[in-house]
Amino acid sequence: MQNETQKAFLILNSIFVGSLVIASVLASKIITVFGLVVPAGVLAYCVTFVVTDVISELWGREKANSVVLGGFVALVFSLLLVRLAVVWTPAPFWPHDPAFRTVLDSTSRIIVASFCAYLLSQYHDVWAFHLLRQLTGGKHLWLRNNLSTAVSQLIDTVVFITIAFYRVMPIAPLILGQWVIKLVIAILDTPVVYAVVWLLKACRWAPESSALPSPSTR
Repeated sequence: MQNETQKAFLILNSIFVGSLVIASVLASKIITVFGLVVPAGVLAYCVTFVVTDVISELWGREKANSVVLGGFVALVFSLLLVRLAVVWTPAPFWPHDPAFRTVLDSTSRIIVASFCAYLLSQYHDVWAFHLLRQLTGGKHLWLRNNLSTAVSQLIDTVVFITIAFYRVMPIAPLILGQWVIKLVIAILDTPVVYAVVWLLKACRWAPESSALPSPSTR
């Protein structure tokens, strides 16, 4: 049983790190969603909050913070690899280096912006989630998920957009658009958080301390 619990944690951790890194790469493209302008990495980044909420609920604050720290290390390592790829001399027959540099040079600034926004928002999310957990006596997962994520996403959006796109693009529409989309995703992902938590408990892949709750506690 312990092996299954560890595997479940590792899978969630892998989804977290993969979503975090690819979000930084995808964010160099700006897209429109229902008339709102947002970085293309918005969906991938929202996945990270789902994962930390699930880990916080089942494994606790310490494990969630360790995942956040691991994600930060992955971002730093990704930045180093991106910079190395940009400065590396291209093969003589490869004509796409200017386009490659255009995309990944902006990605480098985006990753730096991610450093600042990520640490503030993710640690706040874990802290707020557990504060609300204490205040609600472990009940109302939907409330913890949505409130902690909404405030954390606002912090993340303001810090990230300002650093990543200041004097490059109009930041006010980007901040508004990204936060609105993130709020919508946060509301829509609440059933996903419930489903993952329930599935892991039902399959006994969650820590033994996470007993399957009765419907009245939710």
